[in-house]
Amino acid sequence: MCSANAPTPRRWDGTSARSPRSRSLRVDADSPTRLVRSAQPGRCSDCGNRVDWHPCADGDGRPVGLHPHELPAAVVPALRRWHVSSGIAHPAHDGTPWCRIPHTALCPTRSAPTALTPQLTTLRRHLALHTRRLINNGTLTAPAAPPPPERTKPCKPARPIAHLLGVHYIASHPIGIIQCVAQTRQRHRCTRPILGDQAPHGTWTLAPTTLINHRSRPGETMAVYNLTHLPFAEQMRWRHQHCPGHAASSAADLALTEWEPFDPRLHHQHIHQRLPHGGCKQHQGA
Repeated sequence: MCSANAPTPRRWDGTSARSPRSRSLRVDADSPTRLVRSAQPGRCSDCGNRVDWHPCADGDGRPVGLHPHELPAAVVPALRRWHVSSGIAHPAHDGTPWCRIPHTALCPTRSAPTALTPQLTTLRRHLALHTRRLINNGTLTAPAAPPPPERTKPCKPARPIAHLLGVHYIASHPIGIIQCVAQTRQRHRCTRPILGDQAPHGTWTLAPTTLINHRSRPGETMAVYNLTHLPFAEQMRWRHQHCPGHAASSAADLALTEWEPFDPRLHHQHIHQRLPHGGCKQHQGA
């Protein structure tokens, strides 16, 4: 025989293991509607904690999710106090010492409201611990991290195609960082780029995708850094991979030039069919 003071059996999460006694629903005499209404218990899809769903009085008929337990009205901000009357949730306080609060104000997967009292902060922490237990037990799947925001940066081909001296070449580095190969007076390689600020620049154009035998594929174009409009001496400086300061210098080279004759069949992955002046959307960290 069980004692009347025997402790109530509890589950691992602290809830009662006893099934609640069923009760019949009836329409109250002063109910504002003849529709039988009762809180629809459920679980938050984000945190897994219990939520009571009630039809809202001043909404468009959609239910509102409330924390399943009443709280002292003194610990709940006035703008977050709700009360339930005849199964309908009202976004206001009814003057009693108790009130309800929306689950969204306590959900640990949402940003914490700025006006949380210490009691509500403690309750929110308790719900967060329960969510962590559900995730660890495999009952709840952790919410997926939002995709990283996209940022736009200029499209700069890693291996650009250049046209100079009547030949298409492919570089090993972007145009702006191709390094001079000449030797300095300290017998080190020059660290300046061949794209000088004061020297004339080339222009990006769309050119037909040429084959080795100078035929073109119909309708196929590629972005080319065109230098053919520059003087012959300037094109030779680019071909020799010298910065403007070493254009007429007799200094030796400390490295081989990095130009390769362009072959669409070998370098097809480096063909870009639009000019690099626009922006490329890339994920952060890419």
